[in-house]
Amino acid sequence: MKTKPGIALITHNKVIVKSITNAFEGMFAVSVYTNGIDLHNAILNHHVPQAIIADDELKGPNGTALRHTLIRFGHGGIPFMLILNTINNAQRKLAMTGGITDIFSKPINTAAIKLRVPYLIENHLASFANTITVQHKKMPFSKRIFDIFFSSLALLLLSPLFLIIAVLVKLGSAGPVFYYSLRVGAGYKIFKFYKFRSMVFGADKKLESLSHLNQYNSAKKSTPVAPAVKQLCGACFKAGTGCINALYADNKVICENLYKHQKSSNTGAAFIKIKDDPRITRIGNFIRNTSIDELPQLWNVLIGDMSIIGNRPLPIYEADKITTDKYAARFIAPAGITGLWQVEKRGAGEMSEEERLNLDNKYARTHSLLNDAKLLIRTIPALFQSANV
Repeated sequence: MKTKPGIALITHNKVIVKSITNAFEGMFAVSVYTNGIDLHNAILNHHVPQAIIADDELKGPNGTALRHTLIRFGHGGIPFMLILNTINNAQRKLAMTGGITDIFSKPINTAAIKLRVPYLIENHLASFANTITVQHKKMPFSKRIFDIFFSSLALLLLSPLFLIIAVLVKLGSAGPVFYYSLRVGAGYKIFKFYKFRSMVFGADKKLESLSHLNQYNSAKKSTPVAPAVKQLCGACFKAGTGCINALYADNKVICENLYKHQKSSNTGAAFIKIKDDPRITRIGNFIRNTSIDELPQLWNVLIGDMSIIGNRPLPIYEADKITTDKYAARFIAPAGITGLWQVEKRGAGEMSEEERLNLDNKYARTHSLLNDAKLLIRTIPALFQSANV
């Protein structure tokens, strides 16, 4: 049986999923994704859609930022369309300069989208694919040989230490010795990232309740609004006419002014770092401060997920927020156990999110086998400094 060509839809909105699926019934198989990283990895696994439709604002994480990131990593030949709340001339101009193939407004006109999308697929201009030309660099052969040699030797020599730490972790708290989470590495590739478990079992489920302790969040607080009008800003409430520029997402309506204020207050930092995290066990504190908890990543290096030196692979919820041209360059470089920001800032005080991203970008621009050797040498004394980054 012949498989129908696919359309990738990025949205959290069930109503939009139903509308798009019904519109393309019998024409395209619609695959739904919640973010651009999942889509990127589906493409890497040869699930290449004929077109991408994203439900977001032009300057949202799944708007022009995602479009440019997909182009950067070689997916620019796929037509990219956006579903916007409203459309005006300024948005049309921004969409055109941002490489967006077409834009549609809400509520979705299923007849129009059913007619328009097949035409755009057939007549997609190749010029859209050339907006950005920088792509993920293949790891140099010499760096890969070094990684295999170093990780194999280290795993062999450190095997007695692995055994001791495994026993201590088991005695310290109930749960498995090793912990893995899904991380995003070079080229936005997702892989299993291994560590010795340093937290209580089930720590990830407790993260949301501790978000107020995130060191990367701004100290500023959002201005409270009246309880009866939580989705309106103060100006709209005083006017008494409702919100003219409403944003729609996940079946909720929020005033655009309030949305911009929440964004400017930095309530959604890309990185998460909690000082004196209550989820960390006693042995966990020791292996974290000495970076022993990172040693199982030598296995990630050996099998090719990571390198010894590189930018730290990020959890999906962090990487999903870093799709802008300014910071996506960090994903061009290999993922690594240690790297530039760990050496530069470890023991030197707290690090801002922007500082860390800039150092990641700097490594992506300047990494080489010689520079990696220098960073590896500098990593040894850094291990004995307090970790405040």
